[in-house]
Amino acid sequence: MFDNLDLSKMGELLNKVQEQAKAIESELDKKEFCAKSGAGLVKVSANGKGEIIDIAIDDSLLEDKESLQILLISATNDVLAMVAKNRNSLATDVLGGLKL
Repeated sequence: MFDNLDLSKMGELLNKVQEQAKAIESELDKKEFCAKSGAGLVKVSANGKGEIIDIAIDDSLLEDKESLQILLISATNDVLAMVAKNRNSLATDVLGGLKL
């Protein structure tokens, strides 16, 4: 499995990984994801790190607590799934770019 791995180049490989990790962190800082539920009555935004940065709720939901909770949970789960998918894609790109 590791027959072709040149151990003398491990330091170089680790440096590449660290550089790419920093680049990914920087890219994640810049990205923003948004999910809507209830035909746009609830909108949740998150950055690439998975931090919720904004929530918008239509005034019509303020008197319907149960619907608001359901739509908020749905939009939050959707936006976090988008963030996770993006992270996985970036990780695959980085690992695919490394020649082990």
